[in-house]
Amino acid sequence: MGRRPSEPQLAGASLVAISPEKPDDSLSTAEKNALTFPVLSDVGQRIGRAFGVVYAFTDALRTAYEGFKLDIPSKNGAPGEWSLPLSATYVIGSDGLILFADTGVDYRRTDPLDVLEVLERRVAAE
Repeated sequence: MGRRPSEPQLAGASLVAISPEKPDDSLSTAEKNALTFPVLSDVGQRIGRAFGVVYAFTDALRTAYEGFKLDIPSKNGAPGEWSLPLSATYVIGSDGLILFADTGVDYRRTDPLDVLEVLERRVAAE
């Protein structure tokens, strides 16, 4: 499909991550991982629920997280709420149209080249 841009901005896009973590924890995650894009907080997981990607922990999963001393409700600023969003990647046009969606339980996320291909097709169509 031709030359691939090295940055999403070259394809007319911005990369943003959304985390259920409290703002301070989202900032720590971004700094710890040297991320070069914004990480927004979705405390209460309203955005995750709107996209239908939030799942509630089973008792076994909650016990496992507690065994690792991972207090998800506290980290997410949602007392008593043992839930997280699935890994999800969306490409949303400036018109609000979802051009690409990839959700699932595979934590490794979407191949960035798949996203760039969608962006290139969008730019070529304009």
